[in-house]
Amino acid sequence: MKKNASPTSVVALDIGRWVAGPVEKVVQEGIKNISDKEIIEEIRLRINKPIMLRTNIREFFLPLKNPAGSNERTYVVTKEDLLTSLEKMTFSSIYAAEEGLRQGYLTLPGGHRVGLAGETVVEFGRIKTLKNISAINIRLAQQPEIDLADLLVSLLHKNKSFCHTLIASPPRAGKTTVLRQLIRLLSNGLPCIGLEGQVVGVVDERSEIAGMYQGVPSFDLGMRTDVLDRCPKALGIGILIRTMSPAVVAVDELGGVEDIEAVRDAIRCGVRVLATVHADSLEELKKREYLKDLLKTEAFERVVLLSRAYGPGTIEGVYDLDSGANLKPLTKVYNRTAGF
Repeated sequence: MKKNASPTSVVALDIGRWVAGPVEKVVQEGIKNISDKEIIEEIRLRINKPIMLRTNIREFFLPLKNPAGSNERTYVVTKEDLLTSLEKMTFSSIYAAEEGLRQGYLTLPGGHRVGLAGETVVEFGRIKTLKNISAINIRLAQQPEIDLADLLVSLLHKNKSFCHTLIASPPRAGKTTVLRQLIRLLSNGLPCIGLEGQVVGVVDERSEIAGMYQGVPSFDLGMRTDVLDRCPKALGIGILIRTMSPAVVAVDELGGVEDIEAVRDAIRCGVRVLATVHADSLEELKKREYLKDLLKTEAFERVVLLSRAYGPGTIEGVYDLDSGANLKPLTKVYNRTAGF
């Protein structure tokens, strides 16, 4: 490892303990040859294909370059590589990971998330499990230190109560990272703007927000945050309100009518809502059938629109849905030393 390795390089090198030996060797060698400005986001393994790395700037296959005069060819991932990697990721107990396989992902210690593709086994119209795994996507978990105090100010009423807020973002634009940071700020409070800490309830349906591993969160979500892990949002929001009495409920990726109804119920109960959704623009957001009524009735008061214009986490705008005003035009919050 380089003496002054970047945080991402440290994480990427550490991930070697979860993959087969030959794959680990190729990945570690590949990391040494990339720019310090690049932040590694994903490592993809596909049977009979070369290893692919995706950074905040580009994607490429390993190795980047064969040694001069060498007859070495690009390493191709084998079925045995995938099986060995799965054995490591599940601590030699595929059966114990059955629920993760059914949903198509695993969560590793440290919050690293592993997406899986292969052959689905369907019974009575529902996926029972996933077998004959053909591809693995390791998404490297990171918690960069970014300053979102100015953003939070634009999401507060004059009395410091939190506005019902929707974070809209295309894929890989930092929405979950921004969501985590806002949760932590709301939970801990921010004395410099007069904001007291408050109880935040998180419904983490796909274990992405907290990165829970055996009940322990991989990410710091604040001192007053309670997490309901691997629970459908439509059920979890109500459970948290009844059992943990949160002032704010936070969820990732609203996806349908049931989720929206749960959000409505939370708002009727006087709980503030912080949620995310996939969308490239405010116009696209307003065209979503399941969101139309919620936006028209002004249940959500603010929309934070993100992009990758200056890297993940670029704030395109913070829209007041009552006035239509953009309260915070294009702003760069990306931290190149830590990444998203």
